[in-house]
Amino acid sequence: MRIKSLVAQVLGTWFGCGLSPFAPGTVGTLGALIPVALFARWFGWGPFHWLAAAAALTLPGIWAATQVAEAAGKKDPGRVVIDEVLGTWVTLAGAAALDWQRLGLAFVLFRIFDIWKPFPVRQLEKLPEGTGIVADDLAAGVYAALVLFLSEWLNR
Repeated sequence: MRIKSLVAQVLGTWFGCGLSPFAPGTVGTLGALIPVALFARWFGWGPFHWLAAAAALTLPGIWAATQVAEAAGKKDPGRVVIDEVLGTWVTLAGAAALDWQRLGLAFVLFRIFDIWKPFPVRQLEKLPEGTGIVADDLAAGVYAALVLFLSEWLNR
């Protein structure tokens, strides 16, 4: 396997989370929270660090999603979970802090919006290649972040 292909596989499947035989999207979402918990504890990273990380990884994520989808011969194979990672990190922008309760709520909210795909999330799937794979999850993350933010605001 060429190094470029290996990098695409590792990033696109988020270090193998997408290779889970059961619910790879959910496993990918959980995999997104591991570095969040570690970096919050070790380096004091907050919600906006993860929004910046999502922005920084969006173009490489689109590239990786495109490569993995082409290799699989499918438009949006389940093994591609970099989109769930980026959407989860966008969701965290709505959190006031990164404790276990908020990480759990972010997980649940993101999965709801990722599965439900309210307007215009579903329409973004129609964008070409990795752009469509990633864009709908970024939009689901925005919806989830807004709900997370509102829940924080209402519970002050």
